[in-house]
Amino acid sequence: MNTFEQYLQEFNSTIDIWRFMLSFLVAAFFAMILYLFYIRFANPLSNRQRFAQIFLPLTLTTMIIITVVKSSLALSLGLVGALSIVRFRTAIKDPEELTYLFLCIALGLITGADQLLIAVIGFPVILTMIGIYKYTTGRVRMKYDDKMLLSIQSKSDQLEPLINCIAEHLPHVELKRYTQDKSGIDLTLGCKIDAVSQLDTIKVALDKIAPDTRISVIRQPEIIA
Repeated sequence: MNTFEQYLQEFNSTIDIWRFMLSFLVAAFFAMILYLFYIRFANPLSNRQRFAQIFLPLTLTTMIIITVVKSSLALSLGLVGALSIVRFRTAIKDPEELTYLFLCIALGLITGADQLLIAVIGFPVILTMIGIYKYTTGRVRMKYDDKMLLSIQSKSDQLEPLINCIAEHLPHVELKRYTQDKSGIDLTLGCKIDAVSQLDTIKVALDKIAPDTRISVIRQPEIIA
């Protein structure tokens, strides 16, 4: 027993400060790349810019923890005990957000373990594959600067006529939220609106499909972007 305790105390290696700085810079660089990539390609339900701000601190924190813990078996066991006490309850509304969080953690683990070659090769490949998938499936976010949220409340029970009616009058329509109950349909759409007169035209067209349809417009691009 004394031998095992002595092993836990003596199992330690000196951290190369220059190697640590290199890993730190690589982790920071790729975290910023991931930030820009997420802003450009992701389609989350929440505000993408506010959510992406955690990528850099999460990646660097994970990297530092792994750098310290890997040098000591005792610290590794202590980390397991600490994580069993501290419970993180971050609300994740979209699986895509969770995917990017795992990418940050994976990047921190790889750079913290001094596997820089894996980070340099694997990370760009993953982002490239995600980008290709987004383009081929048409899931890249719209690029307009005059984006708006268009909220529609209708007593109709048919979704397709409402969407087609709006798509006929606007250059771009993207479904963000859809709710249907006994009272009717509640839609939230990301749209590009060129002129206020388009709203009057849409309101008249929707009233022909379902009278007393309510329309609300919110100009808040960061929600859609």
